[in-house]
Amino acid sequence: MSTASINTPLPEPAHHYLVRRTVEACHLAKDAAAAAAEGIATGSASLLNSLRQRERELDTLDMEIDAGVTAAITEVGPAEARELLACMKFMIGLERIGDLLLSFANSAHASAGRLDSEDTRDLTQMATILEKMLTDCGDSFSTRDVGKAVEVLRADAEMDRLRNLIFLRHIENPENVVRQASLQVIFMTQSLERAGDHAKNLAEEVCHFVSGHTVRHVLRSYDKPVEQMFIDYMRRRDPHR
Repeated sequence: MSTASINTPLPEPAHHYLVRRTVEACHLAKDAAAAAAEGIATGSASLLNSLRQRERELDTLDMEIDAGVTAAITEVGPAEARELLACMKFMIGLERIGDLLLSFANSAHASAGRLDSEDTRDLTQMATILEKMLTDCGDSFSTRDVGKAVEVLRADAEMDRLRNLIFLRHIENPENVVRQASLQVIFMTQSLERAGDHAKNLAEEVCHFVSGHTVRHVLRSYDKPVEQMFIDYMRRRDPHR
């Protein structure tokens, strides 16, 4: 037997490849959210323009994974089939997040130079939270970490709070302050809030896929006082305590 044949790596199983590509798509969506955050914070047109290319790449990955799952799902066992279906659900959500971030970029271009500092701050914070949510989605899916998925579910509440704050400022405007680019700000806020909802759906998929339980059941097990969560954390660090 030749040395070359011994050293030739075995082909990667299709379902492993599709899981890996799904995690890569999470990273791509996370990078898009990071570009949105920095783009709106700095007014960088080049960063906002980069969201179009990332949206195209997510579309390409969506088509690749959809075709791959369709071809592979009949060739694997039940556990791998559930994993492949999770990949497909993830890509549906990630592709929609890419669309929403592109819509965010388009509204940001339309409002160039007319955003109040409060709006810039809150939109940057929303995009940064979304970036963290997508990071945790990818980590939770690749490592089967339900705890990371629960962090995503909790982060969604902060997204909703910021959305309400911006809407109050621009729609109700109790102080009757003249606001700049209100329509574009509302569109950008809605895009980020809906992207956060899709990230939350991905986290819910991880909870169900990994634990086999509903999200409500999983959250109940994580609904502990801060003191107890700290004790549990210390025990994980030092099991001899």
